[in-house]
Amino acid sequence: MSRMTSEEALDLIQNADLNELGRMATARKKELHPKGITTFIIDRNINYTNVCWVDCKFCAFYRHAKEDDAYVLSHEEIDVKIDELVAIGGTQILFQGGVHPKLKIEFYEELVGHIHDKYPQITIHAFSAIELDYIAKISKITIKEVLVRLKAKGLASIPGAGAEILSDRVRDIIAPKKHDSEVWIDVHRQAHELGIMSTATMMFGTVETDEEIIEHWNMVRKLQDETGGFRAFIMWSFQGKNTQLMEEIPDIKKSSSNRYLRLLAVSRLFLDNVKNIQSSWVTQGPYIGQMALMYGANDLGSTMMEENVVKAAGAGFRMGKDEMVRLIQDLDETAAIRNTAYETLETFAS
Repeated sequence: MSRMTSEEALDLIQNADLNELGRMATARKKELHPKGITTFIIDRNINYTNVCWVDCKFCAFYRHAKEDDAYVLSHEEIDVKIDELVAIGGTQILFQGGVHPKLKIEFYEELVGHIHDKYPQITIHAFSAIELDYIAKISKITIKEVLVRLKAKGLASIPGAGAEILSDRVRDIIAPKKHDSEVWIDVHRQAHELGIMSTATMMFGTVETDEEIIEHWNMVRKLQDETGGFRAFIMWSFQGKNTQLMEEIPDIKKSSSNRYLRLLAVSRLFLDNVKNIQSSWVTQGPYIGQMALMYGANDLGSTMMEENVVKAAGAGFRMGKDEMVRLIQDLDETAAIRNTAYETLETFAS
């Protein structure tokens, strides 16, 4: 099968019938997942700090250090959250914060080491590329050393957060202080080379063009060809409530469900070397989250025991294990709980 070109992807985004895209993406999904198993994970997002100097215009979560509601969680506060996760059978924490201007590598080593030693059964999926890049800069060490030292303490995997759109034109508008696209790619490349797997993400719906969306996919696909280190691709739409970006560019329109499903389907066809694609029910809601399973997604993501970042920007959907199982089974697929490595832990008979 010949590989989809950027020109072909653009034509599908702009001209293809949505139902036909769904059929094409489903066919490709079945090639990759012939057993008809759709997965999800029981985890918790823990934002260890909301202090951030990067001031992304699309973010409503961050605070500056001197604001009254700025925080850095103590180990004890984090332990309470993990205890609650363990009590419901959770296996992973998605652990990230703002880019704190003063926290150095020793803080992160102590934090990761504490969690890993106290909760060895919990996978630490943590720290975006920009956090890792800044930890290196403020600690005056290399990104590789940051990764090596955190891996030694128990870091198992890194999330794709901070990718937004891998176009420096877009990034200069929506997050001018954030590092450029090549740095994001390089952090993930170095992680993969050290055996730290990661996910790739994309936030669309701000000022990007269709061509820039495809270039984002192309950068992900090229790195995956090189390293094979991306476990999954996750895509969501910009949530604009309470954000500076909506104040500056108020004519940004909220992306439609049609747009989300269209891009999801084409991403499934274009990213032929990324096995897993996750549905973003957190931003789209349970119904479109379920529809995404008919447009190439094979994973419903997390039960999202706690989520603060997109909630701050106006998306407040919640879903528990039983509802996830029902949504999957309604499509005559087998529901399964997975771990961070996409290994099946438990299946649910229809």
